[in-house]
Amino acid sequence: MDLLDDSIVPEHARDLKQEAREFAEAHIEPVAADYYESGEYPHEVLQAGMDAGLVAQDISEEYGGKGFDLQQMLAISEEFYRADAGIALTLQLASFGCEIMEDYGSEEQKETWLRPVAENEQLSGLAVSEPQTGSDMAGMETTADKTDGGYVLNGEKYWVGNAVEADWLTVYAKTADTDDRYSNYSMFVVPTDTPGYEAEHIPEKMGMRASKQGHIVFDDCEVPEENLIGTEGGGFYMLADFFNHGRIVVGGHSLGLAAAAIEEAWEFVHDRQAFGRNVSEFQAVQHILADMRMEFEAARALNWRAAEKVANGEDAGFWAAAAKTKSTETAVDVAERGMQLHGGRSVLNEYKISRVYRDARIPVIYEGANEIQRNLIYRQGAL
Repeated sequence: MDLLDDSIVPEHARDLKQEAREFAEAHIEPVAADYYESGEYPHEVLQAGMDAGLVAQDISEEYGGKGFDLQQMLAISEEFYRADAGIALTLQLASFGCEIMEDYGSEEQKETWLRPVAENEQLSGLAVSEPQTGSDMAGMETTADKTDGGYVLNGEKYWVGNAVEADWLTVYAKTADTDDRYSNYSMFVVPTDTPGYEAEHIPEKMGMRASKQGHIVFDDCEVPEENLIGTEGGGFYMLADFFNHGRIVVGGHSLGLAAAAIEEAWEFVHDRQAFGRNVSEFQAVQHILADMRMEFEAARALNWRAAEKVANGEDAGFWAAAAKTKSTETAVDVAERGMQLHGGRSVLNEYKISRVYRDARIPVIYEGANEIQRNLIYRQGAL
């Protein structure tokens, strides 16, 4: 059973998908359980990914990367997340936020900030969510007040990947307070060694434990004017475009998780006996597996179609939201069904299905909770 076969994948992404699969089999799967149990940051796997040329290579060749496109990043995501979501998230967060810099930054900014990440000398991150504000991008409260020499940031950010590990972050902050709430925000480069930047890891998570998210406090954290990305007041629109791409890749996160859940369940029921028969012989079990497979194939077909639409700029908001919602909810559903088929053993950490179940619940929330995605689907998908 190869649920993540490349027949649906564009030809230009197939070789890279195979590379990602081989890397996942060699470097992620063998250590996934240990990293899940320890909750430690997978430095060695990250370095191996860098050495293999699979980390931070979505940055263009002009600035030191390989220019992986959206469909190539989706192909990598499927393979990495089938092996382990926590480690996979760490690998893909290494260049998080760099797309905003590449799309909207000045040439000087790109050369200064993108190249070290593409050459795997630095890590980046993106700080948007706040302790009291998640999906409301026009409701964030962290401020960036203009001064003679730049901007002073005050406030908090939460759920920030690489908040502690990164060398610099792209930070979303409020620069105005007008009636046009969508034009009140801007983007800034903030080096993490700037005075007034303090970050700590968010403690124990139930899933994706090998990835690290942090809580940041900005206390009169001053950055120079040249650290403004693009134009003042353009942050909301930059972020909206960025998330259209990101939600396609998040769909890939969940496709990988869903594939792992189905594969684990299939193997378990075909190797288990009950009531004098193989469990896979029961019609109820067969129907559950059939439903899992149908939902997975539907989600994957939608996600890959959406990848093409978003890459071509065709109703990107609608397609990204639809793909993210369908794929993430399918992963939750098949993981839960997989747990049921495993019976009591499903709650034991030694079984991969228990990790998949906990991991699968997380993408439903990040990159915009699915309730917000349904708003976008309705508004942007109007006939």
